[in-house]
Amino acid sequence: MTAEKAPANDNFDQAELDKFGALANRWWDPQGPQKALHALNPTRLAYVAGRSRLAGAAVLDVGCGGGLLSEALAQAGARVTAIDLAPELVKVARLHRLESGVDVDYRLQSVELLAAEQAGSFDAITCMEMLEHVPDPAAVVDACATLLKPGGKLFLSTLNRTPAAFALAIVGAEYVARLLPKGTHHYQDFIKPAELAGWLRAAGLQLEDVSGLAYEPWRNAARIIGRTDVNYLACASKPG
Repeated sequence: MTAEKAPANDNFDQAELDKFGALANRWWDPQGPQKALHALNPTRLAYVAGRSRLAGAAVLDVGCGGGLLSEALAQAGARVTAIDLAPELVKVARLHRLESGVDVDYRLQSVELLAAEQAGSFDAITCMEMLEHVPDPAAVVDACATLLKPGGKLFLSTLNRTPAAFALAIVGAEYVARLLPKGTHHYQDFIKPAELAGWLRAAGLQLEDVSGLAYEPWRNAARIIGRTDVNYLACASKPG
């Protein structure tokens, strides 16, 4: 039986897929390389649930990784489709689904190809910690807009391109505290909120909120804050 391969798609960096695929086996370890992601997950879910009804909703998780947010969304009552281009991560997500019993439709598929097949299919879309890892983040935003139903909402999280983000997310998290594997982030790929807002407007979406997301390693937890100079969340809606 041959290994499943990612479908042809130009909007990815193979080195990025390989980097995160190498972490697949410990994705669900709360004390492993994705420890910070585990801590962020309840706050990300609360941000989404506070702005979009999840019970019975059709929700897409773009760049789902090993399925942390995907399963949380499903446990909140959503009908979840989750996509990623790293075969190792999709495999781990499917295996964890067997253990947890949480129903998520995991697919090895790009958001651009899904948009060509299922336009207007989703009430809400999440795309967390992904935009800064693809060559053309604006194309991801545009595909998400296509996939949303009128009135649907898109939820994003990424890193601001500021000296504070460089100091905390790269120097502090990767080299000093070693909360993340070295090389997880590249400063030049961080995204300013104004840039993200421009892509959302171009895709026909209306920006509703931008909030800061702070990870506090001393208590291994995260919270929403007013400052957006490091991590931030955004919510946009499709006019309906």
